[in-house]
Amino acid sequence: MKLGQAFKMAFKSIGGNKGRSFLTMLGIIIGVASVMAIVSVLMGMNKKSLEMYEKMGSNRIQVYAYRYDGVSVFEDLYDYCLYLTEQVDGVTPNAYVSATVTYGNKTSDSMDQRPDMYFGSDQYGVVNNFQIEKGRDLSKIDIDNYANVCVMGGRAARNFFDATNPLGKEVRVNGVPFTVIGVYAEKDADNLSWSLDNVIVFPYTAARALQQDTRDMNEFYVKAKTASAATEATTLINGFLTGICGDPNDWNNQKGYFYVQNANQWTEDGNEYAKMMSLVLGGIAAISLLVGGIGIMNIMLVTVTERTREIGIRRAIGAERKSIVSQFLIEAGMICGIGGIFGVTLGTILTLVGGKLLLQTVIWPSFSITVGALAFSVILGVIFGMYPAIKASGLQPVVALRAE
Repeated sequence: MKLGQAFKMAFKSIGGNKGRSFLTMLGIIIGVASVMAIVSVLMGMNKKSLEMYEKMGSNRIQVYAYRYDGVSVFEDLYDYCLYLTEQVDGVTPNAYVSATVTYGNKTSDSMDQRPDMYFGSDQYGVVNNFQIEKGRDLSKIDIDNYANVCVMGGRAARNFFDATNPLGKEVRVNGVPFTVIGVYAEKDADNLSWSLDNVIVFPYTAARALQQDTRDMNEFYVKAKTASAATEATTLINGFLTGICGDPNDWNNQKGYFYVQNANQWTEDGNEYAKMMSLVLGGIAAISLLVGGIGIMNIMLVTVTERTREIGIRRAIGAERKSIVSQFLIEAGMICGIGGIFGVTLGTILTLVGGKLLLQTVIWPSFSITVGALAFSVILGVIFGMYPAIKASGLQPVVALRAE
């Protein structure tokens, strides 16, 4: 039998039993769609997380440190990081400001998107990957003079001032006047909910004017020049803080507590977690593909039974076993292939819906996932169609012709 004839017969068989064929395909459709949607959405979530890390600033080192005597470690850490010119670009506190900001009849407490407020150093923008769009950033003079000034992110400036230029405007923070000296360029404009740009930064020495204790500033960020520099700086800062706070393993001589975490490790851990979740959830979804494959085997066995006399006639007039096998394998592969096409279509729709609902963004399944899912469905049909095809080819012509 020619290959074209085998495909025509497969089409005729599938078209002659549309309802049965569709129900057989259903397991393949659901399996392909679920695998595509789950893996694609997880990959989208991982990509979104990586983009967020990049916006926040790559190669950052998180430092948490305090002394038991209440003396702040930041000044010493700041001076030490200035010494690490080959490894470090900047260092800043990352202390949250608990306050209410007011401008005219607008207050931060009444806004749908309340701004995040932080005490920072003159290197806050560098560490957190902000670029000045208007005005200037915090300076060392602002820090040393305990200046009542602030820099706003693009979203925060728009929320308070709309289209008005905020430079030189005065806002009140817990009733204390602060002058806006700069606005950061937006780097998270696509995020319609929580945004990195909805931020206000004050000099950390302004904590005195707001009656907030600088001894509570225990969390800091250090920006390294490169990924390798981040690893080296992490080791150096660990050693430096050991000298200030004592060896964390020596309980008798501890003067404080600290830990240093390379934020690049979060990215690596996130990638590993995403891969693991993709494998686990993708594997669970793939079970439905196996169930669909069993359905293919079952329906092909029924088809062999129904077409026993046809097989007997073909064998009697000289058809080889391999032509019988190829006919049934092509039919099984076509059923799974058609089901795979429907599954890819449904999987694409589910991916788009899932991305919009979960991540507020448009996610398209990657080409490799789409082709892989479709190819796997066809291969699955061939594998599960193998037994019925071999059984059909093994029928004896005399026995097959006697079948009712």
